[in-house]
Amino acid sequence: MADLPTHTIVFEILTRLPTKDVGRSKSVCKQWYALLSTQDFVKIHCSRSVVSSNQRVLLIDDLTCSVRPIISNNNDYGPSSTVTFPFHHQNNDVSILSHLNGLLCVCLNHTYELLLWNPTTIAFKRLSTPDSHGFYINNLDAIGLYVDADDDYKVLHIKRRSGVLGVYVYSREVDSWRNIPFITRQEYLSPHFNWSAGTFCGGTLYFTVCECWIGGTNVVICFDVNSEQFKEISFPPVPSNGMVQGVLVNVKNVLHMFASTGMFEMTIDLWTLQGDYWIKVLSCPPIPPISLSLWCDITHYVTNGNWFVMTKLGKLFTIEMDMKPFECFYPVSWFRGFKGAVFVQTIVSPSI
Repeated sequence: MADLPTHTIVFEILTRLPTKDVGRSKSVCKQWYALLSTQDFVKIHCSRSVVSSNQRVLLIDDLTCSVRPIISNNNDYGPSSTVTFPFHHQNNDVSILSHLNGLLCVCLNHTYELLLWNPTTIAFKRLSTPDSHGFYINNLDAIGLYVDADDDYKVLHIKRRSGVLGVYVYSREVDSWRNIPFITRQEYLSPHFNWSAGTFCGGTLYFTVCECWIGGTNVVICFDVNSEQFKEISFPPVPSNGMVQGVLVNVKNVLHMFASTGMFEMTIDLWTLQGDYWIKVLSCPPIPPISLSLWCDITHYVTNGNWFVMTKLGKLFTIEMDMKPFECFYPVSWFRGFKGAVFVQTIVSPSI
């Protein structure tokens, strides 16, 4: 340790600071401000922030926006703190569309504008432009947030307008949108298909595309973020005798899916993607009937060999799993109203 340069020691210590302490440390001196503002520092600090103690649940209702910690001892929510939106809104009409490394991609429902927002640092960036880019329509569009090989944060926006599909990529680095080609089946343009938000895993964004009736078609669309090529893979072989919904989650850079089927009583199976094929990990034991009001804002946390089924009111029940312990919670969000998200507190900025 005595042979290490002072700069290296300071760098290592500062990358382990809590997120809010990094902001305070910038005011120590000009050298520290410059160091803490570099992309190398932000990247390493972010990688060391993905721990359960640094995760938060953000919930939006008609009156408040609150953030709660997840208490690791009992795997439940801790006390809430109120968050004030740094941008103009109307009656909390903010939808959370995607989240990655502490950044949230949100939509202002009264203007349809897209924003990148870090709720920890309060910084935000408007993505809308005068030439109509960066405007989102619920139930027609899909959003995915990702990082490419050059460490550039990007937003993939899939737009369906009157039977025409357009795909656009926003780059934080160059602060602009551009169009990319997307060849897919024509029927996926129909509003009868529901596109999920994108889940980023192993250099690919994954979307579930599900037909909105019993026995309909269900597929997964994959977007390679570096080649910018799309492909289609099959859905897990789940029963089609009820409504089908697949919710994706990245667990240690391996894609998993919670696939639910049924009508009034739901069956949930956990699958993992190996290559282009799905392998069943477990079938959930019988779930007590859940009211529709709770089911619509349910979320799951997978951690430490257990699977916790939560709502905005708290823990609903726990399912034991024969899986290796994890360092943090892996959220699978079912907030159909886009009114909730689990995020990690980081200093990642929505703009350069």
